[in-house]
Amino acid sequence: MQVEVYVQDYYHESSAPEALQSGEKDAHITVETWEDWFECWLEILQPSISPAHTYEVGLRLTDNSEILTLNQQYRHQNKPTDVLSFAALEVDAPDVTEIDAEEPLYLGDIVISVETAQQQAQQQEHPLPTELAWLAAHGLLHLLGWDHPDDESLSQMLKQQVILLKAIGIDTDFE
Repeated sequence: MQVEVYVQDYYHESSAPEALQSGEKDAHITVETWEDWFECWLEILQPSISPAHTYEVGLRLTDNSEILTLNQQYRHQNKPTDVLSFAALEVDAPDVTEIDAEEPLYLGDIVISVETAQQQAQQQEHPLPTELAWLAAHGLLHLLGWDHPDDESLSQMLKQQVILLKAIGIDTDFE
C-alpha cells in the first residue's frame, strides 16, 4: 500500500520568521514523515476501509484566521477550531469493483490550525508535533466515517487515536 499526502504548510510558510523566533523550528514535520504516518495508520485501519493500492489525502496546516473562515462556512461555527475534515467518501465507500487500480483512492482533506494546536500542546504539556499527529489522526478517522456524536463514540474514537499514535512511536497520555 502507498499513501500520497499533499501537504500545504501555509502556517509555516506565512509565519516562518515568527515561528523561528518562538523556538518552533523543531516542530516542522516533513512530508516524508506525514506520508509514513498516514501509511502506517491506513495499514492499521485497512480492514475497515475500501481496499486500494494507493490512497490520497490532502493536509493543510494553517492559522486560526483561515480555519475560522472554514468553520463558519462549513459548520456555521463562529470560532476557530483545531481540525476540520472534508471527506471525499461522504456516502458509502466505493465497491472494490468501482475502484480504478491505477488511480489513488482520494479520501479527502484535513485542515489543522497550528495556532490552536500550539495552545493545546502547551495545555497538555507535550510537544507540538505530538499534538499535530493527534489532530491528523483524528482528522483521518473522520475522513473514514468515524464520528463522535455521544460520549461512547468519542471514547472509542479517542482510543483508536491512541492506537494510531503508539504505532508511530508517540506515547500519549490523552486517554
